[in-house]
Amino acid sequence: MNVEAPLERVIPVLERARVSYMLTGSVASSVHGTLRSTQDLDIVIEASLQQVQQMIREFQAADFYADEGQASTALANRSQFNVLDNVTGWKVDFIFSEESEYGLSALARRETINLGGLSVQIARAEDVVIAKLRWAKLGGSQRQIEDVAGVLNARKNELDSPYIEHWVKKLGLSEQWGKATSL
Repeated sequence: MNVEAPLERVIPVLERARVSYMLTGSVASSVHGTLRSTQDLDIVIEASLQQVQQMIREFQAADFYADEGQASTALANRSQFNVLDNVTGWKVDFIFSEESEYGLSALARRETINLGGLSVQIARAEDVVIAKLRWAKLGGSQRQIEDVAGVLNARKNELDSPYIEHWVKKLGLSEQWGKATSL
């Protein structure tokens, strides 16, 4: 997975716009667990309207397809929007952070790692597990469960199990957790 090229184009835009962010999704689960092929980035962000507008202008100037209306609507709805990198062919899904107890906790816990020589903020392994369990609950995806199992197997001695168990119980993820831990 050559994730470095799109990250080298996306992360500087976020930093110039002073947007709080964390890499999540399949790239994060690959970093923390088992490598899997993808050509999209999932990035949780916290941004104001002015920051979003600056991001969109910079993406458009750097040969990305980016729609300001879609981004503004996503901000208002606390949902997501995407941009397409015409240079690398990667899609970037920007997901506005949840204004919930869990959403605030996950963003606050993010960590900075070196990924291909680039300093990147990424969701901690425990929060990748929880996010993947939530996606599995929403869509019933076995792929999400397998990603969780990959993180658990790769990081089993490093994970904050009480943190995971707290959120599994609080967010009603016991069924998905059981499936992931049985793989």
